[in-house]
Amino acid sequence: MTTTTAFALADPELSARLTERLGTVEARLREAVATTDLLVGATSTHLVSAGGKRLRPLLTLLTAELGDPDRSQVIDGAVVVELTHLASLYHDDVMDDAPLRRGAPAAHEVWGNSIAILTGDLLFARASQVVAHLGQPALTLQADTFVRLCMGQMHETVGPATGEDPVEHYLQVLADKTASLIATSAQFGAMLSGCSPEVVATVGRFGELIGLAFQLADDVLDLTSDGSLSGKTPGTDLREGVPTMPVLLLRARAAGPDATDEDRAAVALLDSDLSDDDRLAAAVATLGRHPVVEETRQRAVAVARAAVAELAPLPDGPVKESLVQFADALVDRAA
Repeated sequence: MTTTTAFALADPELSARLTERLGTVEARLREAVATTDLLVGATSTHLVSAGGKRLRPLLTLLTAELGDPDRSQVIDGAVVVELTHLASLYHDDVMDDAPLRRGAPAAHEVWGNSIAILTGDLLFARASQVVAHLGQPALTLQADTFVRLCMGQMHETVGPATGEDPVEHYLQVLADKTASLIATSAQFGAMLSGCSPEVVATVGRFGELIGLAFQLADDVLDLTSDGSLSGKTPGTDLREGVPTMPVLLLRARAAGPDATDEDRAAVALLDSDLSDDDRLAAAVATLGRHPVVEETRQRAVAVARAAVAELAPLPDGPVKESLVQFADALVDRAA
């Protein structure tokens, strides 16, 4: 597999260096899931072989450029965050009953829910094996991230408490379930390359906000793309009743004093039986045209700009410029 950076970098030397190192990460990922057990080998390599943009390891490699990127621990950190991400996808697809992932049948569609969940657990364990050699700070960061990933999934499953603002609840779910690992990806690169605690904290704040913007952009893509960018079948979240920002904003509008007939009709469609493919397609099209989608996109842009503002303490140069490009590229997907 030829591995390239997920977006164009203005600095060709940096781009070439990161592309080469991403190739090393790819090889190490395959080593980490390699086994002589035929069943475990097939299930563990299922998503690794499906590819992906490798945004999290790329961010690790990029922030490592702020220190000594040649330290061997940097590659290990990049492998850890991608293994953790892949593990979470196995679990997410079971929770969401998603039929496809990255254009291929989801693991639970091939081997069943139990094997898919156990494969996710195994990849989390593989990530733990790698991070165990990276020192106490990295081990603590990974453990804290794992806690947030689990909490985010639990809170998403249970939903907001009585009287809790559904939008604020959703943003906290995104922070834990998505942004936490992207923040950790940025922190690992700086930490394992020997940067100061101040730099580690700076890129962590950047990563947290970028993770939030990334998921808000995905909410837009779920309604406006063919699935090639998000890796999910369009409307999957709608069919499974998973709340997304456009849906929450629409419900708030429909319940307000200025609700229109269009708002109420759209909510009624969302609350109908979306197991029917034609009705699901109608719901996706209706919501995709609604102003709440543009409002969600604007929220993603605003959060991405806040992330870029966090980079102010970093020295000017190709690494900082590339982090800004990284932020722009994640949000531009939903343009």
